[in-house]
Parts: sequence; structure tokens; C-alpha cells
Amino acid sequence: MICSEKILGVGSPIVDFLVNVEEQFLADIEAEKGGMVLLDSDGMEDLLAKVPGRAVLAPGGSAGNTIFALAKLHNPTAFLGKIGDDSAGDFFRNKLIDLGGGIESFRVIEGATTGRCLSMVTPDSERTMRTDLGIASSLSADDISAADFAGVDHVHVEGYLLFIDGVIEKVLATASECGCTISIDLATFEIVRLKRDLLTQLLKDYVDIVFANEDEAAAFAGTEDPAEQAAALAKLCSIVAVKLGSEGCYLQNEFETCIVEGQKVDVVDTTAAGDLWAAGFLHGWLNGCSLKKCGEFGTITASEVIKVMGSQISEENWEIINKKLKI
Repeated sequence: MICSEKILGVGSPIVDFLVNVEEQFLADIEAEKGGMVLLDSDGMEDLLAKVPGRAVLAPGGSAGNTIFALAKLHNPTAFLGKIGDDSAGDFFRNKLIDLGGGIESFRVIEGATTGRCLSMVTPDSERTMRTDLGIASSLSADDISAADFAGVDHVHVEGYLLFIDGVIEKVLATASECGCTISIDLATFEIVRLKRDLLTQLLKDYVDIVFANEDEAAAFAGTEDPAEQAAALAKLCSIVAVKLGSEGCYLQNEFETCIVEGQKVDVVDTTAAGDLWAAGFLHGWLNGCSLKKCGEFGTITASEVIKVMGSQISEENWEIINKKLKI
């Protein structure tokens, strides 16, 4: 069965630079492990010059990873965001075209630089990110219109947009007015700490599904207990997924709560794990699956991506995933 619901991802199109580093490297650059900090272009160039080894390139960004995975699962997809007319922008856009995704909502800016993210992977497979949004950071509320949501059934938004004043409010309000259902990934605990009041209002007013890992949920709810975290978020929107890494996930909707166990695999890199988990969950939800089945689908997709560097699952393994996620 192929989903007929069209999904629009909204966020910052990013090309990932993936590199292995030692714990000491993070200490040397005074980076809090597991977090994400924005840099300007000069800061990114300085950091890239310090990074040891050669980086692997891949299309990325939080919403981008989710949309690319949903396309791999044969869902109709499109993306809204700004890229430059450079090689990185062409790389990102052409990858989506290859998967049958819609590119009509890309804003391609002449002479601009496409966003980059340095993902530093330590020996414990945790990733710490530094991001130069490039032209993506210039996305504004004026760039968003109802035309972007024509024919769209579901909108998936990355929490990183909370860093750009006024954009996420316009996106969610317009999507809601156009009759779309909406999901948001909270992205990182720094965002929750900085934007908790705004986030609370947006969840209450517009969001149907919220995805949070244990750190993000703890920052929001002020507790380490997953059940209490989910309950706090469930007061604001109808479906809550608290992702617990290898321990699985805690799910809650208006009618039930359930726990889905994680899968034990050999971890290479946790980059995009949460994004791919969201893709699996949304694939199930858009196809009418139960809450538990959606969580199981998320666990399957996440467990596959952490076996590889970045989000680049092989075509052979995507075939296996599609068989496992057959509706």
C-alpha cells in the first residue's frame, strides 16, 4: 500500500559534514556533547580547518532527513526551504528529485551559500553538531504563503526554525488554516530551554504530534520520568512520542499510553536517528496504523540509520525496511 497523503517538510536544507572525533576534541573546542550550536560562515570555516580526518557529505537537516526517509518509504513528499545556487544546493535538491519529491517550494537564491552542518561523532557514537545555516537562515514569514500548502495533507516542521524569528509561527498558522495536520520535532534541548514559552503556545494552538528525545522532554517537563514527560506534553497536543534511544519510546495519545522496546544493534553514528524515527512513525500514522505500530515502525527506521555514518542507508537495506514496514 502506498500512502496518498502528501507530506511537506519545512526547515533548513543542510548538507552534512560527518566526521569521527575523540572526546578530547570536544573538550578542546569547549563543546557540550550531544548539543547543537549555530555558527556563522567564518566560524564554520575555522572549525572545519581544525577537524581531523576527512568528512563524509550527505543531504541533511532535521526535517530534510525525515522527508528523505518518508520518500524512501514511498510517501509523496515535498520540501520548503532556502538553498543557494551552489553545488551543495544542487546536491540537496537533486537528491530529492531522484526520490520523486516535490521541489516547487524551494527558494533558490542566486549567489547564496547553502547551509552546512558539521556532525562530530565521538567513539560512543554520540554526535555533537555545529551548524552554519547559510541562506536558510534568511527564510522569513514573508516567504510563506498558502500556496505552499496547496495539495498538502501533513506538514512536518523542525524545531530549529524556532531560532528564526516569526517563521515557525507563520508556517504553523498557515498550515493550520489550509487544513493540514502538523508534527514537530523539538530538535535539541537548547531550543527547549531558550524557547519554552513560545513552544508551549505553539504546541497548544497548532500541533497534532510532538517528537522529543529524553533530553528535550526533560528540559520541557522538568522531570526525568518519561511518563511524566509525556503527560506534560499531552496536555498541549494529541499525540506525544518521547524517544528513549536504545530503551525504545514512550507514547501517549488521547486514548492510551504504550511503551515500545528498542532494538539492540551495533551503533556507528546516532546522526539522524531521531529524524528517521519520526519518519517511521509518520509513515505508520499516515497509513492509519495503531499508536504502538507507529512506534515500532519508528524503532525500525532509527535502528537502521544508526548502523551507518550519517543518514545514508543502502538501497539494499531500504528494501528490507520497506518490507518490514509494509502496511
